[in-house]
Amino acid sequence: MAAIEPQIISMFATPFAVLHYPEPDQLNRELEKFFDQLTARGDKHRNPRPHNYVQDNLFESNFDLFKYDNPAVQQLRHFILQSIGWIITRLNGYSKEQLSSIQLHTDAWFHITEHAGYFYTHNHPMASWSAVYCVDPGEDVPGKKDSGILRFHDPRPHCSVYLDAGNANLQGAFGTGSYNFKLQAGQLLLFPSYLQHEVAPFMGHNRRITVAVNCWTNRYGG
Repeated sequence: MAAIEPQIISMFATPFAVLHYPEPDQLNRELEKFFDQLTARGDKHRNPRPHNYVQDNLFESNFDLFKYDNPAVQQLRHFILQSIGWIITRLNGYSKEQLSSIQLHTDAWFHITEHAGYFYTHNHPMASWSAVYCVDPGEDVPGKKDSGILRFHDPRPHCSVYLDAGNANLQGAFGTGSYNFKLQAGQLLLFPSYLQHEVAPFMGHNRRITVAVNCWTNRYGG
């Protein structure tokens, strides 16, 4: 009897979207300039209830970034919301008419991370999609390849309870363990908000600057 080829089905997959803002240098310079103006005002624009440990080398802003009429902020807002709209439409199979009935709500804020700053493992409850935009990844540090990386943890909590030769080297989407992103200037990463993630300590001596966004909608048809 000839061998029967099995059908391999990818179940419980986790979607990511990676985009790049075209020619981001000017936009990123304007964003950094505006962020410096806000941070120069002391703690007025700092998040008073941070989820992370309080660090002198990590500034987290209030969650109202997209409410500012600064041109660079609004330019970034348009790019991110357009990208999130695309992924919602594509992955849910919505028509243009269905999408038009969905209201998109957001929180947005920025991080400025200096030497040894980090963000411990967390997720974003009460949101469906989250995003990270890289304004400045900071300098690369020789011998510190994990400096400032954005690390996502496998959402299947029991997938690595037992590993042997039968499952320890699964390929592609079936692999286990964490996934790391070394962000680039102008890069936008979209991911489901339930994912546990962290930022490893940034070991550069300049600054790592990112914008974070949480999104949620009214229920479809509601």
